[in-house]
Amino acid sequence: MGKLFVISGSSGVGKGTVINEFLRKHPEFRLSISCTTRGKREGEEHGVNYFFLSKEEFKNCIDNNEFLEWAEFSGNYYGTKKEFVERCLANGENLILEIDTKGALNVKKLMPEANLIFIAPPSIEELEARLRGRHTETEEAIQKRLASIKLEIENSKYYDYVVVNDTVENAVRKIEEITG
Repeated sequence: MGKLFVISGSSGVGKGTVINEFLRKHPEFRLSISCTTRGKREGEEHGVNYFFLSKEEFKNCIDNNEFLEWAEFSGNYYGTKKEFVERCLANGENLILEIDTKGALNVKKLMPEANLIFIAPPSIEELEARLRGRHTETEEAIQKRLASIKLEIENSKYYDYVVVNDTVENAVRKIEEITG
């Protein structure tokens, strides 16, 4: 039986970079594939990057209680199918879900054996500097993200582990200790 690890963290904290580096070093782990209703981007494949569903298909899955967690962002739906996770774990695969704190807490409710790992910034100031350094968002969008970060950090107290991403190498090493 495989193990389930759920990794969350605020926007700009570098969780994607940390997860990618961890997966590069540990091919015995697999990143879960989420479902989405957003359009396929160039180079993306169904069943590899996402399971692409119509809104009607997604809503049917919600009605049939097929998701461990789901959310709506910017008019599109995203979710993790229970059956996919259960099949991977039954096949002995160690699985990582990269989802928000609300979804992670829902997964923990349904699958108490899941290990929740929160990737935290060294400080809120550092995170704000990273967000501003991207030069990709308006001031309003940055302020909105900073407000949601406070909620995510508040939710992190329900996590099994908090890993500070001061450097990618240190964060990966701490996740290796947790998953070891």
